[in-house]
Amino acid sequence: MDYDIKDKGLAEKGRLRVEWAKQSMPVLRLIAERFAKEKPLAGIRMSACLHVTTETAALAQTLKAGGADVRICASNPLSTQDDVAAFLSICEGIPTFAIKGEDKQTYYKHINQALEHQPQVTMDDGADVVGLLHSERKELLKNVIGGTEETTTGVIRLRSMAEKGVLQYPIVAVNDADTKHLFDNRYGTGQSTLDGIIRSTNRLIAGSNFVVSGYGWCGRGVAMRASGMGAKVIITEIDPLRALEAVMDGYQVMSMEKAAPIGDFFCTLTGDIHVLRGEHFDVMKDGAIVCNSGHFNVEIDLDALKEMSTSVRMIRDFVDEFSLKNGRRVYVLGEGRLINLAAAEGHPSSVMDMSFANQALCSEYMVKNYASLTKQVYRVPLDIDREIARLKLASMGVIIDTLTAEQDKYLHSWEMGT
Repeated sequence: MDYDIKDKGLAEKGRLRVEWAKQSMPVLRLIAERFAKEKPLAGIRMSACLHVTTETAALAQTLKAGGADVRICASNPLSTQDDVAAFLSICEGIPTFAIKGEDKQTYYKHINQALEHQPQVTMDDGADVVGLLHSERKELLKNVIGGTEETTTGVIRLRSMAEKGVLQYPIVAVNDADTKHLFDNRYGTGQSTLDGIIRSTNRLIAGSNFVVSGYGWCGRGVAMRASGMGAKVIITEIDPLRALEAVMDGYQVMSMEKAAPIGDFFCTLTGDIHVLRGEHFDVMKDGAIVCNSGHFNVEIDLDALKEMSTSVRMIRDFVDEFSLKNGRRVYVLGEGRLINLAAAEGHPSSVMDMSFANQALCSEYMVKNYASLTKQVYRVPLDIDREIARLKLASMGVIIDTLTAEQDKYLHSWEMGT
């Protein structure tokens, strides 16, 4: 079987870690049981470009149970868990192309290897597969019937493609599902980002000035967790509505120009380029810690930082020390890549249970409905979103109310006034 992994001897360790993760993924487990009986993806060739983690392995098993022919590659050079890649390739027979720390050339080689079986459905986290198909591998587009996209950054790229008339097949924006972004982005990113920062630095969060750039759902999650650990949280934003919300949530809000000299920790979560630039590094405290939890490593202008530095060294795992010409030091975590996956294990499996339930069900939806869809980016159907929420609540033993006939009639009528 074709695969490219670090060490196949890690497969047993990966198997145990996947087993542990799946204990907290009851929704995906139920979907896998149904898929195994109904085979809704029978014969469908799928290429999945995702963070290769224990939770992704559970999703891959679910897709395989549904009859899909799955190939997997990494969606970030530092996010792969090598034991999981070994488990998928050796134990599950799912061709996996991912090695933690792979260089850019290997990263794109792996994406191309994941496309070699000429996929009919793509599954992306950041839209790199879609981008490659629409640029260097156009000959494969004739086979593709649809796809799904996991993250905010990817959805932004895909909507741009659709608006410009470039997108060649329909894609469901899994990130837009309430059961994804309200939980994965907020609670998952919040906890795992702080986990990555603490694992890589072992620095105290309490009492620090913690600058969060971007107050979307991911930024909200990080701000919440940093505040909960005793940090004085500062928000930087370009959107007045989000900035106002951050003020109402009790945080200081200011420009990065004002935050740069006082911050102890900086975390970017905007999805945009060069949020932290030379003029910011130049005024940072000696020992300022900088990291990113947005999808791509473009939010921190690392080239500018290198030009301002007299030396760069790795002082501990996932921590690069930049000694500036002004005598101060700035520490960059995880090469500016997703710190929650570079230095930690990514989101907790109970959160990814809902995200990957969306991936599985939206893949089924695409296979069943692609013929009636146009070359656009679609929201997750509301019935899928609600069913995942219902299953998650049931797995937690939570019972909610239902409308009485009288209440339902009232909500659907206009005749009853005060």
